[in-house]
Amino acid sequence: MSEFEESGIGEECGVFGCVAAGEWPTQLEVAKVLTLGLIALQHRGQESAGIVTCNGVNPPTYNTLKGMGLVNNAFPPENLLKLRYGNLGIGHTRYSTTGISELQNCQPFVVDTLHGKIAVAHNGELVNAAALRKKVMRHGVGLSTSSDSELITQLLALTPPMEELDAPDWVARIKNLMHETPTSYSLLVMYTDVIYAIRDPYGNRPLSIGRLVPISKLHTADTEGWVVSSESCSFQSIGAKYYREVMPGEIVQLSKHGVKSLSIVPRPEGDLPAFCIFEYVYFARPDSIFEGQMVYTVRQRCGRQLAIEAPTEADVVSTVPESATPAALGYAQQSGLPYVEVLCKNRYVGRTFIQPNTRLRQLGVAKKFGALTDNFTGKRVVLVDDSIVRGNTISPIIKLLKEAGATEVHIRVASPPIRFPCYMGINIPTKEELIANRPEFENIAGYIGATSVRYLSVEGLLSAVQGGIPSLQGKDERINTNASRRVGHCTACLTGKYPPKGFQTMYLFYASIHSKNSYCYPKRA
Repeated sequence: MSEFEESGIGEECGVFGCVAAGEWPTQLEVAKVLTLGLIALQHRGQESAGIVTCNGVNPPTYNTLKGMGLVNNAFPPENLLKLRYGNLGIGHTRYSTTGISELQNCQPFVVDTLHGKIAVAHNGELVNAAALRKKVMRHGVGLSTSSDSELITQLLALTPPMEELDAPDWVARIKNLMHETPTSYSLLVMYTDVIYAIRDPYGNRPLSIGRLVPISKLHTADTEGWVVSSESCSFQSIGAKYYREVMPGEIVQLSKHGVKSLSIVPRPEGDLPAFCIFEYVYFARPDSIFEGQMVYTVRQRCGRQLAIEAPTEADVVSTVPESATPAALGYAQQSGLPYVEVLCKNRYVGRTFIQPNTRLRQLGVAKKFGALTDNFTGKRVVLVDDSIVRGNTISPIIKLLKEAGATEVHIRVASPPIRFPCYMGINIPTKEELIANRPEFENIAGYIGATSVRYLSVEGLLSAVQGGIPSLQGKDERINTNASRRVGHCTACLTGKYPPKGFQTMYLFYASIHSKNSYCYPKRA
């Protein structure tokens, strides 16, 4: 149970889409594929889930199923039957940032436009949402929720100035949205017989494409359909093969005919991409692939780099189960120390960070660990964790280990100290609550009862993440651009340097009005 879990730091949501290939009506059970895909993304949100399917004919029929709680609870088998005629669909699993857990905020959202209905699912946070809400309302459009996703849906419904009345240009509408707000979002937009997969120009939120293959022919070139997901970890559970990522700023069309890159909206000249580095550190499942590398491998490299930067004399290396395990293994490999388990976790406690209500979170954070004393009694232990956010979680664990016989407990943290709030989709405690900004940080080892404490540096984290990314030069025929792909990561919560550069004043304004709230975060979901 890492401090990310107990401190309420969490990802906002996960999105998933599926289009059946070939002739329609399809034999592929699209609704079941969507359900399994969302289950694989459950770690990104456990409050509510929703699915919208479409038959893809003209005029199209949209069917919606939404529910509170886990995916399995939100979609009873008997309710899925009403979605069985869908040839394509999108889904969403939600973690709210405001603590408002209501069905009306559950995605995907479906709205009527001049040219028919669209359905939208969104992961992220619009950095200029307040100004955009005013713009939409000036057009006479009312908003029924506090969600950025409804705002995006209404912005897409607005007709671009150059669009003909009888010919919807969805690419133009999407581009118009992307010019209105630079970050942070990964979007799925379903219209009649296609799904548009969109990633903001800074690529802050992840989005990957997979190819569904027949279960009996996993190594065949046959294609049963196409899927798109916040994380590629969902592909294996539905019999899909990883195809590629949606690039920053890219608009991709998925249809029964295949995958087509339609356009890439550029960033301002000189700006690098800003993929959230904490997807690697904690949020993503370790078997997901970002930027051509597996998250598990990156976490191992973080552990190796940590051992280089912060060695110590010890007897064994271990971890706080379970997200820091790859980093602990990397630390052990680099240092030459044996890796052992020192804690046994009650695996039925659950991921407590996902509960938005503070009281519920505190009740769910029972320190349900058992000490595996035979592995460390009389020994010096290096305990690797992925974070120390407030310092509340690690201190009782150190006490447990010392009382059980550890002679020394050296804490090594596989990420830098978190010092700043996030305004792009991650729930982070207030700046004042973060241990790195409090006086206790000067003697954090004494404060939490450890023998020593060292963090991975920002430079070390960037080196570990970027050191394994394959060459990004050259043209990919599947992507509609001739430009070389550049690499860059958002480290704003570590450094205070937010993308895009032109929004620094706005971030300072957010910080001033939210510094006394329970979370340093613009209130949207």
